[in-house]
Amino acid sequence: MATTKWVLDPTHSEATFKVKHLMFTNVSGNFTKFEGAVTSDDENFENASFEFSADADSINTNNSDRDGHLKSADFFDVEQFPKLTFTSTSFTKKGGDDYVLTGDFTLHGVTKQVTLDVEFGGIQKDPWGNIKAGFSATGKINRKDFGLTYNAALETGGVMLGEEVKLALELQYVKQ
Repeated sequence: MATTKWVLDPTHSEATFKVKHLMFTNVSGNFTKFEGAVTSDDENFENASFEFSADADSINTNNSDRDGHLKSADFFDVEQFPKLTFTSTSFTKKGGDDYVLTGDFTLHGVTKQVTLDVEFGGIQKDPWGNIKAGFSATGKINRKDFGLTYNAALETGGVMLGEEVKLALELQYVKQ
């Protein structure tokens, strides 16, 4: 059976996240430099393998002071841990266009198994003749599981930052 390689098109993809701030609103961010690939059996993505990495230094929350703090040893420690990586261990069809993607996610030097819900958007030829495949993935991690434990107590009780990080990825791949 022939295998097909698909390479991530970063200009038509995004890797975003949300974290609770002051326990009542979300702060959003994204990574601006990332890459990835999928290996599949032709255009059948069942049991495909996914790889993804992002440059931790490319974190962007639209606030340079916050971004600088996130890059520091309090959080991502980008000098010691320059990449976030994901390597799939399974991609299973639930039904219709819905899949479950499970794999090893490494952040801040810690690797944990993460499961994402994925919707396969389909395959389309772009105006330049490239064959593209689209996926939307969502999931969540606990940042403390990856050693990101920084927080601050609030005068009124509670803490400044939530532990749960919601992930959302829009991924467009080009058939090679």
